[in-house]
Amino acid sequence: MKLRLDKYLADMGQGTRSEVKKAIRKGLVQVNGRTVREPEYKVDTEEDQVLFAGRQAEYEEYEYYMLNKPAGVISASEDARERCVVDLIESRKRKDLFPVGRLDKDTEGLLLITNDGALAHRLLSPKKHVDKVYYARVQGRVTQEDVELFGQGVDIGEEKQTLPADLCILETGDISKVELTIREGRFHQVKRMFQAVGKEVLYLKRLRMGPLALDESLEPGQYRTLNTQELDILC
Repeated sequence: MKLRLDKYLADMGQGTRSEVKKAIRKGLVQVNGRTVREPEYKVDTEEDQVLFAGRQAEYEEYEYYMLNKPAGVISASEDARERCVVDLIESRKRKDLFPVGRLDKDTEGLLLITNDGALAHRLLSPKKHVDKVYYARVQGRVTQEDVELFGQGVDIGEEKQTLPADLCILETGDISKVELTIREGRFHQVKRMFQAVGKEVLYLKRLRMGPLALDESLEPGQYRTLNTQELDILC
């Protein structure tokens, strides 16, 4: 793929287009060992070697990270007041990463961070009904009646009730442990579904989204790039 040199460097997080143009004109950029001072110079992203201030600036068209989102961080690319999930990806090369979907601030678990808009659309499109699996601790005794109700869809105060969801009781008691599979992503959906049956979610963690499962070796706040097998099943 051919790109303008200033866009190549800006995409790789070396600065804004204005900043990298100034750097190029100052002679701080080399392509294949030759100093290039023209921002519009076309670079082959697969063949050319680019150095910015003496450091290699290798081009990545797409990046894919699996994050175990910790509580207290918001699912956004940037925010003036809050720490965002993208801020946790310290090894990122690109500046256009975003979270695929959202987890509430106090929710933990699987979050895909990428700049691949087409993949995000496939996973988030309401028409696709992609499975999202959550583990939850719930205040209140979850019963078989709840399982059947969730399987029919729940009225959470909107025009339409939720799509049928699969509720699996792992442990029941004053505080119940469950796994819940939903196929849409309404605002605070899991919490509102349990509220509709008189219960409260105390802890929530996403385990799976479509074919992608959380790597349980990742502690909250840790991340890794997707491996080849994961990319194959997603892309």
